[in-house]
Amino acid sequence: MGPDGMHPQVLRGLADVIAKPLSIIFERPWRTGEVPEDWRKASVTPAFKKGKKEDLGNYSPVSLTPFPGNVMEQLVLDVISKHMEEKKFIRSGQHGFTKGKSYLTNLIAFYNGMTGWIDEGRAVDVVYLDFSKAFDTVSHNILIGELRKCELDE
Repeated sequence: MGPDGMHPQVLRGLADVIAKPLSIIFERPWRTGEVPEDWRKASVTPAFKKGKKEDLGNYSPVSLTPFPGNVMEQLVLDVISKHMEEKKFIRSGQHGFTKGKSYLTNLIAFYNGMTGWIDEGRAVDVVYLDFSKAFDTVSHNILIGELRKCELDE
């Protein structure tokens, strides 16, 4: 459960009942782009990854956020994803954050490309870069500028 104390399973069971009230609640944030303060609060809890449960390094912090914020976030993601797909702003080589693709499909595409070049007798050099934390350091002004280029506004 998030800080709102609502369990997602209960809310899923009430989907037919709460759909209309939620759509009314979502109207203002959708129009203004302002997320209610309560939706930004989170309960942080440790999530076990693997290994010995006694080792604290085997846990990742997980932020449990209020249900309405999660639903709104999914709606926004769906609209943006559909827009990006329709306008063809996402290249076929994009694997991260792309429905139906993952690190595994990226690895397979990379492997196929490299082995193809090696089979042709071409020289292949590989440089590995870790961008896992890169998004956390992106300037919001730069990000907003890039979103505008993709015909998305605030």
